Amino acid sequence: MSEKITLPVSRRAVLGAGLAGASMLAMPSILRAQDKSLKVGVYGGYFKDSFDKNIFPEFTKATGIAVESVAEPTGEAWLVQLEQAAKAGQAPADVSMMSQVAVLKGQATELWAPLDLAKIPSSSGLIDRFINKYPDGRVSGIGAVSWYITLVTNTDVYKEAPTSWEALWDPANADKIGLLALVSNSFLLEVTAKTFMGGTNVLDTEEGLLKAFEKLAEVKSNVSLWYRDEAQFEQALKSGEIPMGQYYHDVTGLAASQGQPVRSTFPKEGGIQDSGSWVLARASTKTEEAHVFMEYMSQPATQAVLSRKVGTAPTVKRELTDLTAEEFAAVSSDIDPVIPRYDLYQTKSDWLNQKWTEMIAG
Repeated sequence: MSEKITLPVSRRAVLGAGLAGASMLAMPSILRAQDKSLKVGVYGGYFKDSFDKNIFPEFTKATGIAVESVAEPTGEAWLVQLEQAAKAGQAPADVSMMSQVAVLKGQATELWAPLDLAKIPSSSGLIDRFINKYPDGRVSGIGAVSWYITLVTNTDVYKEAPTSWEALWDPANADKIGLLALVSNSFLLEVTAKTFMGGTNVLDTEEGLLKAFEKLAEVKSNVSLWYRDEAQFEQALKSGEIPMGQYYHDVTGLAASQGQPVRSTFPKEGGIQDSGSWVLARASTKTEEAHVFMEYMSQPATQAVLSRKVGTAPTVKRELTDLTAEEFAAVSSDIDPVIPRYDLYQTKSDWLNQKWTEMIAG
């Protein structure tokens, strides 16, 4: 099966480059370079549009490797597609951006080709937790982007910003709170453990998990909405109908910049930092191009562009980027974050979902 070069992306690259770019493309050496291509899976919608517009054309200009972007379905569906394709020796995408739980699940079936960090020198600037490894130490993925879920409030209702996640438990906030509806995307067990139980290590045992569930159950009388639909909560937050909750830092900041009465606060225990990693499908034949791609995406300059254009937090150390204090604050924080316990959602998924339904959101 020959790789096809997608014209829309190439066309965008030409348009972005203006006349100089167009004349350069007439040169045969550049055309030969364009024969190199890579299929890259990214989350669909706004995310994919932002990458198609701001990132992939620049990558192609810098490397001569054309990108065909593939919109990944949400959830675990893409993982299943990749697994099935791998059995047939095919790769619907060479490189994919995957959630941390999906990376772990893919590791369990050796779905990811090991990466050679010597070919990704910029990986030395990544924050340690953004290098995924197989149990034997082989590298299975590297941090693509990260984002924060923070404590958000309506500024008309709350003149003062809350300072701690403890606000979710405050009886004064009865029936005023909106929280994410799933154990595996709200990360509220981790918030509970870090806020009240000395850290997420307490979640290593079922006994510790049950204690966290019991403490978290105390928020239920304060919760007006367990949301799956982000837009529903965002609307209720803006109107003041549900004036407090957990939401995405970058989206809340964007709404505030447009004059909405909302604010995002990094509590003293830290915002929840979630992330996606780049992985290389085992069935891909584009190992060389994939390493070039991951090197480009790990460069501090690229990470800074992602922060400015896509609204993601850098996966590289802050001091390596040229982000101003204001730009950094728009997407991230220096407060030590709440790190999700992705391992639990891989190994204890059914048990956690059952307890969540019984004790929290049922």
